Amino acid sequence: MGKPKAERRVGESEAVARGSQIRGSTSKLNLVARLIRGKEAARAMTDLSFSKRRAAGDVKKVLESAIANAENNHQLDVDRLYVSEAYVGKSLVMKRFRARARGRVGKIVKPWSNLTIVVREREETV
Repeated sequence: MGKPKAERRVGESEAVARGSQIRGSTSKLNLVARLIRGKEAARAMTDLSFSKRRAAGDVKKVLESAIANAENNHQLDVDRLYVSEAYVGKSLVMKRFRARARGRVGKIVKPWSNLTIVVREREETV
């Protein structure tokens, strides 16, 4: 009895890590995600370490998790990994307000985001 095992959503030479509920807007997080797309995993880690953007720390955590998933769960070679996908999606939005002049209100929107990073193992070039 019980449910059958779910099909794997990514390929055999891929590993995924998702960061949910990251505090920051999707556009700011996507600027950092665009920085690492298509790069070698080690180079992407270096770029994120020296990036001045605050969101780089959150993206680096998710990338470290994706690399660890590839190594421990899927037995992929860490030296041949590269970032094949890095995309950002919307999550919840906290809405606040600030009192303004003449009885009006200033809306404050505090967005949250979800980040997904897929690392893939490069094929051997002969």
